[in-house]
Amino acid sequence: MLIGAHVSPAGGPAKAVERGEALGAQAIQIFNQNPRAWKPTVYSGEQVAAFREALAASPVDALLIHAVYLLNAASEDAEIRAKTLASLVASLRAGAALGAHAVVLHPGSAKTGDVGAAIERAGVVIAEALAESEGCALHLENTAGAGGTLGRSFGELAALIDAAGADARLGVCLDSCHLLASGVEIRTPRALTAALDAFDAEVGIGRLGSLHLNDSQTPLGSNRDRHANIGEGELGLAGCRAFLSEPRFDALPCVLETPGPDRSGPTREELALCAELRADGLRRRRRARSRAAK
Repeated sequence: MLIGAHVSPAGGPAKAVERGEALGAQAIQIFNQNPRAWKPTVYSGEQVAAFREALAASPVDALLIHAVYLLNAASEDAEIRAKTLASLVASLRAGAALGAHAVVLHPGSAKTGDVGAAIERAGVVIAEALAESEGCALHLENTAGAGGTLGRSFGELAALIDAAGADARLGVCLDSCHLLASGVEIRTPRALTAALDAFDAEVGIGRLGSLHLNDSQTPLGSNRDRHANIGEGELGLAGCRAFLSEPRFDALPCVLETPGPDRSGPTREELALCAELRADGLRRRRRARSRAAK
């Protein structure tokens, strides 16, 4: 597992590598454009070369690009869908240029309309974005389920992938806070195993490509997306330990999007805590297997 953090790309993407390295991150996630503006960022050849040089010289092994929250591929407004398409294409092209592991996308919202129709609209936009780009994977993120957000269940994620043509570049990013808030119990190894078995049955474990580890301020089934620092929310240290040591998560980038003690994001200490929880979780799983084998 590549444990890392969402970091700022201010000053260019190479600076994001520097910030990730300072945190002790093995993976980083960035926005590739201003999260409050529609205008996509196009990196220059010099910025791409500087990023790749910085990455090669660092312990950071994976980059995720998070599409900005303005995007709504399922909008009933054709102008919003067009802006979403342009931004998503730019993100995928940036991902290809930088050698990103994937672009992560919140699939969109049905607002108050028909969910099935919204999934079809989102599928069209996603399929077109993939057709207008190449090389970089696109991971649809599960959601907490507030309002009409799409991706609140494994069934909806599967339907979105099908609606987008089931392209081989399509995958899923599972967020721990969103799982719990949407009603999926994951706070013990056994519960997480059952959840992933259900994911495999509906989506296919081969589609799982990245992770977000966030504790949750709100309880199981709250449908509210409120991130908490690791061990300080409803998942607690035990739930985060189970998530970090899950065997089917091995080798995946796992990015923290936690608020941090001063609201400036994950800290070096928090990433170190995650490494300790993972090591402890793996030891506990080995002991449990040994006892079961006797």
